[in-house]
Amino acid sequence: MTISDNLMGALAPLPVLIPMLAAAATLVVGRRPRFQRVITLIALIGVVAVSGLLLYLADRDGTTAVQVGGWDSPIGITLVVDRLSAMMLVVSSVVLLAVMIYAIGQGIRDGSEAQPVSIFLPTYLALTAGISNAFLAGDLFNLYVGFEVLLAASFVLLTLGASADRVRAGVSYVMVSMVSSLIFLAGIAFAYAATGTLNMADMALRFDNIPPGTRTAIFAVLLVAFGIKAAVFPLSAWLPDSYPTAPAPITAVFAGLLTKVGVYAIIRAHSLLFPQGELDNVLMVCGLLTMVVGIMGAIAQSDIKRLLSFTLVSHIGYMIFGIALSTTSGLSGAIYYVAHHIIVQTTLFLVVGLIERQAGSSSLRRLGGLAAASPILAIVFLIPALNLGGIPPFSGFIGKVALLQAGAADASALAWILVAGGTITSLLTLYAVARVWTKAFWRARADAPEGDLADVSPSALIDESEEDIAFVDREDVGKIPVFMLIPTVGLVIVGLALTVFAGRIIDISDRAAKDLQDRSIYIDAVLGNHRPVPVDEAPVAADDPAVAPSTDAPNTDAPNTEEAPR
Repeated sequence: MTISDNLMGALAPLPVLIPMLAAAATLVVGRRPRFQRVITLIALIGVVAVSGLLLYLADRDGTTAVQVGGWDSPIGITLVVDRLSAMMLVVSSVVLLAVMIYAIGQGIRDGSEAQPVSIFLPTYLALTAGISNAFLAGDLFNLYVGFEVLLAASFVLLTLGASADRVRAGVSYVMVSMVSSLIFLAGIAFAYAATGTLNMADMALRFDNIPPGTRTAIFAVLLVAFGIKAAVFPLSAWLPDSYPTAPAPITAVFAGLLTKVGVYAIIRAHSLLFPQGELDNVLMVCGLLTMVVGIMGAIAQSDIKRLLSFTLVSHIGYMIFGIALSTTSGLSGAIYYVAHHIIVQTTLFLVVGLIERQAGSSSLRRLGGLAAASPILAIVFLIPALNLGGIPPFSGFIGKVALLQAGAADASALAWILVAGGTITSLLTLYAVARVWTKAFWRARADAPEGDLADVSPSALIDESEEDIAFVDREDVGKIPVFMLIPTVGLVIVGLALTVFAGRIIDISDRAAKDLQDRSIYIDAVLGNHRPVPVDEAPVAADDPAVAPSTDAPNTDAPNTEEAPR
């Protein structure tokens, strides 16, 4: 074992262990919010550093598997670090750190009595551990555990404050998530019954000997479970009603990350377990409908949060499109687009939180004059909005071009339809964000239909009141807390870095896609010497009656009295 393998073995569990241990520590010091914040920030910075080092090592040395507890695969719990999982860890950890700084800035500004820090911080750290575990999981049940950890934490975060809207949205979210989890658990049971293993590398080999109909049925069950989590049409109706009710930092991390964990699970299952492509046409149709239905819903919205929630659904369709192509270029484009969308969508939801601070609402019926009132707010909205709309040279344009080129290279009729659908969706996305820009930033507030009204308080973790007041009577208008602005600007810069360093990032996504296309890399890294020997290559015992010489044929050889070698 090389030094690099030892280092990877030591680092791989840390993105899960660090936040879990930090969550326990924050509970111990629950009465001291300042210590809680320090512990949380140190833990998240540590996860960013470890994730960056894992990506560097995975890109340099390839895929590495770590057997937890010393149990050899395929029996024990396996953590797998490859280019895809490491890249997802880096992007997610950066977003989680930025959102936490934003939330701490909001808590400091509003006062601890309005922010349940003792509950929020450990729950947020548990969410971080669940996300990391899902990306590193090497077996289906551990992937399920990662989903359940992050979902349990998300239930708490979504309903903080216990306002009527949040509880209503939380109940809907919990019910949908529970149904998804039950379907996932059923899919795991079916896969285990068919293959006798939960280790994904071992399962990938055994699925090759399963009848195609059974294999496709199992894949369909898992796709339904992952499709609900990823908000793929027609399983996406729950999302626009759930996310907008949460406070800005919670909505941002949910929109940026939770659906992408579902997309990651689809990529992993499609490329490793079910590479035969039996359901690729179904995925293409779902991808097209997700794009079109999502963006049509966005155009119809008058609240920025709901508008962005529908664009979130819409752009999941681009990722499904790239996966369904089952080509290296399609997967590479999907991976790059996932990274881009996590950053940009999170940034936009954080900006909406700043808009609520500045203007007292996120409704387009009440907004106006923001460009004059806060030029810096106009800039931090405009850049990610253009990025989401796919305006060159931003990363959104680069990712969409990569996906459209992959679709054109496929050259099938369905691929060309998705190319056209993706182009139209991009134009409609630009129209949606331009509509926000013209109404919220350029027109005078007096011209807004309800411009004289505002929410009684900004979108805090706890809403003490849902009443409306006159805009002129609202306190704290025009004041943006600096520790809420800094992480938002930081994510804008990260989004621009995806453009500046697009060549290098796409090179990594290309190598990640090639790894996904060549399943033997993942399988060999996980199973190693424990890889099962194919039946036609297995040694045969000397006394096996299936290969014993026939007694019907005459024996012309002299008898051999020596014992056969064993």
